[in-house]
Amino acid sequence: MIENNKAVVFRVGNEEYATPIPFVISIEKMEGITPIPHLPSYVRGIVKVRGELIPVVDFEEILYSRTLPDSDSARMIVLQTDELSFAMLVNEAKEILDIPADCLKQPGLIAYQKTNYFTGVANIESRLITIIDPAKLVESLEGIREIKEYMKTQHTTA
Repeated sequence: MIENNKAVVFRVGNEEYATPIPFVISIEKMEGITPIPHLPSYVRGIVKVRGELIPVVDFEEILYSRTLPDSDSARMIVLQTDELSFAMLVNEAKEILDIPADCLKQPGLIAYQKTNYFTGVANIESRLITIIDPAKLVESLEGIREIKEYMKTQHTTA
C-alpha cells in the first residue's frame, strides 16, 4: 500500500469529503450549466468541459436531499470514471491533501448499499474527512445508466 494518498478535499454542507486525485480531471467554477428536464433531482444539467458534454451531479442533493445553493465558492469537481465523466457540484473545493494510510479508517458503512461509495474516513488532526470513490458513486445513483446513454447520443451528435 502507498504511504500517502493524494486527494481533493471539498465541503458539502458542513462536512469535509475527499476524492482520490487519479479520478479528478479539473476543478471548475459553477457556471454554464444547462438544465435538462426530467432528469433525476440530483442532476443539475449538463455542462461543456474541454469540449465534452458531461452531467453535473449535485452532491448536496445526493447526501442531504437539498439543492446546493449558488455561491461564489461553489465548484464543480470534474471526475473521470470508467463508466462516465461527470462534474460533482460541491460547496467549496478546499485543498489537495496527502492522506497518510495510517490515518484512514474503514467506516463500517460500506456494507450499507446506499453509501457504499464512502470508502474510508481520514482522521487527520481534528478533522474527519470522508473519502468518496467516484466509480462507486456513479454505480449507486438511480437513473445514471439512462444519463450515460443520453450523454453518448449527445457525444456522437455534438
